Amino acid sequence: MAKYTYYTQGTCSSQIDLDVDGRGIIQNVAFTGGCNGNLQGISRLVKGMSKDEAISKLQGIKCGYKPTSCPDQLAQALKQI
Repeated sequence: MAKYTYYTQGTCSSQIDLDVDGRGIIQNVAFTGGCNGNLQGISRLVKGMSKDEAISKLQGIKCGYKPTSCPDQLAQALKQI
């Protein structure tokens, strides 16, 4: 299993720590900062999901007037893996 850290841009959260196994399955996601309850929910929902499935579901989500969101930033992090 590999551990990754992604520094977010344009969101209230500042960092995402991820554990992804060799098959591309998300084992753990932890956000630093942001809306704690919502981000815990997202983290639990994507656990056990393939990174490709998570990317397809989360990419492009916007937060209010911002061009990105915490879910979109998670998708961007997964794309870099």
